[in-house]
Amino acid sequence: MQIPTWTKPGITGAIVGAIATMIVGFSQGGWYTTGSADRLAQQKAEVAVIDALLPVCISQSKLDPEGTAKLGQLVGMKTSYEQRDFVLKAGWATMPAAGEPNRELASKCADALVKSAAS
Repeated sequence: MQIPTWTKPGITGAIVGAIATMIVGFSQGGWYTTGSADRLAQQKAEVAVIDALLPVCISQSKLDPEGTAKLGQLVGMKTSYEQRDFVLKAGWATMPAAGEPNRELASKCADALVKSAAS
């Protein structure tokens, strides 16, 4: 049986085209592997949870009997690390059912409290 002469260039072109399609698809086309899609979903879920818990942290700071004095101390701190640690120690980033505070929530809560106090 004779194989046509165009077969080798046709197969090579198909392979190169498939590879080029995959490269463009994964880099620019928005395609994801299962692992990267799971990581992206996990990151977005964590951000959404922090955003949902932020009002609780702010309300806990308002319910604190020494909240006004503590807020003054918080605004006076220079770095965001100090502010985050202050919110952690104040207990505002500890949710009622949780045993320990959430660091990401404390950072976001400190930022929100400082911005609200500045305005």
